[in-house]
This record gives sequence, C-alpha cells and structure tokens, in this order.
Amino acid sequence: MTALEKIKSEIEKNNVILFMKGTPQFPQCGFSAKAVKLLEAAGVQGFASVNVLDDPEIRQGIKDFSNWPTIPQLYVKGEFIGGCDIMTEMFEAGELQELMQTL
Repeated sequence: MTALEKIKSEIEKNNVILFMKGTPQFPQCGFSAKAVKLLEAAGVQGFASVNVLDDPEIRQGIKDFSNWPTIPQLYVKGEFIGGCDIMTEMFEAGELQELMQTL
C-alpha cells in the first residue's frame, strides 16, 4: 500500500482524524498541540491521529494529498478542514463546535 493509499484509508475510516507531529498525548510541535486543544475544547471525545514524524512518506504524502503545505491537518467525515490557523478561526466563530456536533 502506498503512502497516499494509507492516507486515504485512514481518512475514510475515521470521522475525525488529525495528521500531526507527535500524538495527542505528546504533541511534538506547538501547532499540533494547539490543534489537539481546539478539538478537545470543541467537545470531541477521542479522535484518530497520525504521527507524521513516524513516516517521512506520510509526512510528505499528506501535504500532496490535501495540496496543503503545513501540518497539522484536520479531516472530518472525509473532508479536509484545514490546519491550525483555520481551526482557530473556526473555533473562535463557533463553527468548529457546530461541525463536531454533527458527528
């Protein structure tokens, strides 16, 4: 299975998945840590995550897959939502919380 196939499979099988540096319990960068906190503050009870630091092909592959240059990246119900900045804007507007209530 190629990196892109693995990425697509993970996105399809998880309602909420965060491609991040590190894990939700031990984020390895400030943006990933903030993304985790935003999801928790939005009321998400557990979500899937992929540590892109574990696999260089996944790390580059997710950028190619989404055509988005940075990590973390959030997908909800198979749809690319965005990175930390977009998540922050959505949270401040109440949109992230609304989106998570639809799960």
